[in-house]
Parts: sequence; C-alpha cells; structure tokens
Amino acid sequence: MFDKIIFLASYGAFSGEGFGDLLSKLENAGFFSYVIPFLLLFAVVFGILTKTKIFQDNKAVNGIISFAVALMALQFDFVSEFFSQLFPRLGVGLAVILVILIVIGLFTDPANEAINWVLFGIAVVVIGAVLLKTSNAVGWSSLGGWFGQNIGVIVAGIVILVIIIIIMGAGKEKKPNQPPFNPNMWRQ
Repeated sequence: MFDKIIFLASYGAFSGEGFGDLLSKLENAGFFSYVIPFLLLFAVVFGILTKTKIFQDNKAVNGIISFAVALMALQFDFVSEFFSQLFPRLGVGLAVILVILIVIGLFTDPANEAINWVLFGIAVVVIGAVLLKTSNAVGWSSLGGWFGQNIGVIVAGIVILVIIIIIMGAGKEKKPNQPPFNPNMWRQ
C-alpha cells in the first residue's frame, strides 16, 4: 500500500514527472519571483496596518493599501532578486542556529542566564552574516567590502564582549523565582 502511495505521489500525480519538475515549472512560470513575494508583502503590510489600527478596524482600506504596496513593490525585479537571495541564506542561518541550540542544550543548563545571552549573541551574529551576504549578492558591496576588510577585528571584539558578559554574569547571585530570560522585557 505504501509503495502505491509513493508511486502516485512521485509519478502519477505529476503526469510522469517528479515533484522537483513541478517546482521547476512553478519557478519558470514566475511563481517564486512574483506570487510568493506578493503574498508575503501583502500579509506583512496588512498585518502591520491591522495591528497599528491606523484606519481603525476598516479592513477594506487596509486590504487596498496592502494590495497596492505589494503590487508596486513587484514593479521592478529588485524585490524578487532580494528575496531570492535572502531566504535561502536565512534558511541556512536558521539551521546553524538550531544546531547550536541543540548542541549547547545537550551540555548546559537551559536556565542559565549567561548561556541565553550567548545564544542571543550567536543568533545576532548569524543574522548579521545573512544580511551581509545578501547585501553583497544584490550589489550593496560597499558595506560588505568594509566588513570584509575588518572581519578579524569585528570577530575579536565580539568574542571579547561575550567573554566579558560571561564573566560579569558569573559573579552575580541568582535571585529565587526569577525567570532566566524574559522575552517580554523589551515590550514595556
């Protein structure tokens, strides 16, 4: 039974072609260059307008503005090129962060505040690297050139800063009933 499902999924459902061929056809039709960025931009703008309640609860106005912004953003290939460079790198960056979380979680106490700050620092560095590589790929190389020339100093500074934070955090006494990391501390 399972082999019949695999056969239908890989051959019968796509007229003798595999799932990769379907994705290739969608790419050739512009699905990933226009439809997906349009939906993403529409959803983000609509969510921001709805959350901020600029036009009260008038969803029609929010929808029209979101539609117009998303459509105008796709007028040139800049947005499509930026997204096509950003999201593959972001996927790799998130995978790196996940692996680091798993490895550190195996050997340390997740309630340790210093470890949470180190993980936050690693996430900031990975996201910064993703944005830097994306900026180089889309032609914003002046910023990337400066980072490329000074990467050793930047990494050394970050390492020294992390060591100082760890040392300062180790000397503090822990308060009872205090959560190790409060993600809502910046929302006040």
